[in-house]
Amino acid sequence: MTNPVPPHGRHRAPLPPVQPSVSEPAAGMPAPRVPYSSVSTAAATSPRPAGRHTAYPPQSGQSGGPAPASAAAAKPAKQRDAFFDNAKYLAIVLVAMAHAWEPLTDHSRTAEALYMTVYTFHMPAFILISGYFSRSFDMRPDRLKRLVTGVAVPYVLFEVAYTFFKRWADDDPTQPISLLDPWYLTWFLIALFVWRLTTPLWKIVRWPVPLALAVAVLAVVSPDIGDDLDLQRVLQFMPFFVLGLFIKPEHFQLVRRREVRLLSLPIFACAVVLAYWAAPRMTSVWFYRRDSAQELGVPWWVGVVMTLALFGCSVLLTACFFAWVPRRRMWFTVLGAGTLYGYLLHGFLAKGSRFWGWFEEYEWLHQPVGQVVVTVVAGAVVTVLCTPPVQRAFRFAMEPKMEWAFRRDAAALARERAASR
Repeated sequence: MTNPVPPHGRHRAPLPPVQPSVSEPAAGMPAPRVPYSSVSTAAATSPRPAGRHTAYPPQSGQSGGPAPASAAAAKPAKQRDAFFDNAKYLAIVLVAMAHAWEPLTDHSRTAEALYMTVYTFHMPAFILISGYFSRSFDMRPDRLKRLVTGVAVPYVLFEVAYTFFKRWADDDPTQPISLLDPWYLTWFLIALFVWRLTTPLWKIVRWPVPLALAVAVLAVVSPDIGDDLDLQRVLQFMPFFVLGLFIKPEHFQLVRRREVRLLSLPIFACAVVLAYWAAPRMTSVWFYRRDSAQELGVPWWVGVVMTLALFGCSVLLTACFFAWVPRRRMWFTVLGAGTLYGYLLHGFLAKGSRFWGWFEEYEWLHQPVGQVVVTVVAGAVVTVLCTPPVQRAFRFAMEPKMEWAFRRDAAALARERAASR
């Protein structure tokens, strides 16, 4: 890299209220099945068939006990909210594109500016949605099981898979398998695991977001934290997860107002211009949030300023991003259920392109036409990796059932007996 070290229209109906049982949209927890609006023209869709959604396994009953089979059959099926699936898909496409731009930033200031702009908000947007869908997480056994099977187990499997891939593709047989040192993209899984376990704590403190931001500031000035579990990233990205825990549906509707959508355009333009100016003057490593200020060779107070400034910029650009996410069902809405698949699987190609020297071998990729090709290919690849066939093929690793590994609690046995009657 150059440095060293998402059409406005009529006002739409407000978002439906969130169901009591919600969780993260991309990694093994049940999300709210909210019906698409059949009244608002902008949100009208044809209902999708009920069934198992890849990223959110179905909720296994209510706390009041199982309903009779006839009542369950008569109950209308609830659907996913298209807005959040659209947001997740668009965010993961930006993640893949930014990874593809990284090798181009050495020769293109424009690529570096776009890279820094997208890095300001693409993971914060994804993490904020993760927090929004984790609001009802508690230590209930079924939710803990989903946390293990949907987050912890994929972390272990992909950490091992990435290690063997690096050994082969990078001709590095000494690359160790270390579950304490996440490699490349697996940091998000271990971070999500930690964030979700801390959810009950954030619900009881008085000022959760300022507290989380204070923790992030303390982390950036603490070089002794080290690399275990990538705790710098866990702590520095945590304010976005905590912010998502306390966002309400009306907040998403607020950014959908016409004036906000119009205002977001010049804000994005200013962000790109600012990034173009800053590209040769600052290191983009700040956007990774994986190092302390001292490790980046700057005074501690610079880390404090950068953490607060980046948080404000990230929240602003994330709001602008959400302002342009479609509310209605689109052709890519169904892909929102497979974003974690696309996230983890595209990493093999992203890293492989570097290991195999594609960007050095094909110089035309650094030309404007080549940069457009790289961008389109990255978006197309991650789109394919989010499709249902790919989800079915890799469900064994991303959403293993693992019933053999857990005790069967009394509530689960009661539901099974009621269903068999």
